[in-house]
Amino acid sequence: MKPIDILGSRNIVGEGILWDSRRELLWWTDIQGLELYRYDWARSSMQVLDTPERVGSFGFVADSERLITAFASGIALYDAHEATVEWLARPDAIVPGIRFNDGRVDRRGRFWSGTMVEDPRCQSSGCLYSVDAVGGMRCHVRGVRISNGLCMSPDGSRLYFADSPTRTIFVYDLIEPAGDLGPPQVFAHTPAGAHPDGAAVDADGCIWSAHWGAGCVVRYTPDGRIDRTIPVPACQPTCVCFGGPDLDVLCVSSAREGLDDATLQSEPDAGAVFLYRTGVQGLPEPEFLP
Repeated sequence: MKPIDILGSRNIVGEGILWDSRRELLWWTDIQGLELYRYDWARSSMQVLDTPERVGSFGFVADSERLITAFASGIALYDAHEATVEWLARPDAIVPGIRFNDGRVDRRGRFWSGTMVEDPRCQSSGCLYSVDAVGGMRCHVRGVRISNGLCMSPDGSRLYFADSPTRTIFVYDLIEPAGDLGPPQVFAHTPAGAHPDGAAVDADGCIWSAHWGAGCVVRYTPDGRIDRTIPVPACQPTCVCFGGPDLDVLCVSSAREGLDDATLQSEPDAGAVFLYRTGVQGLPEPEFLP
């Protein structure tokens, strides 16, 4: 399968790609470039917005133009056009060498985001947090190295989460109404050289996972079986979502970071966003309830 289009963003680390159904816009972040990208689907036009800190992930906010945003140092409500930041939480566990990374809004309107260890000399580890208007910020999982792959089942009862260096995708029961997590269960292990990165769930409840280092996106059935593998013309795909007015286009962000000249020569579109027709439909992104 080949892409139907390639959005030539040339990101250092393109990440967190999401489809904005309300505005029919495709959003993603270039973490290391300190930029947010906004692609107008109808006009085929791209806008690039500078960010005050690196943005690991974000979500849409109900009845608002702001984004719930995981900046490197904390979680905030962010107006990308006015460049205004309203901090919600900046946990003490964010020490030098630790930053926020992947995140997503769940079906009840909470924002989940995890941190990662980006400096190997750092003695601390990452955590998985949730943020909501009632309980504030809570830490649910500790001892994480690189938080990734956050997504929820269609009915909101299961939360998927990957710790990339361990090459493991976990699944948790999401216990309502408190939003607690049940014990972790191993959902899937990825092969050597394939690190599970960003992920999304489709309308059938299958999980699409970008495999950093392996140049592919893998679709898992709800029982963890590999159903399909889509090659990506970049060895570092980072995140996926379903976009377009009918939510039937698989959108895959990617990264150029760390690639040598020979690899960049062979992968001229590394850092771009790749669009695929898969015959599968996604789900609308939930919105954060402030």
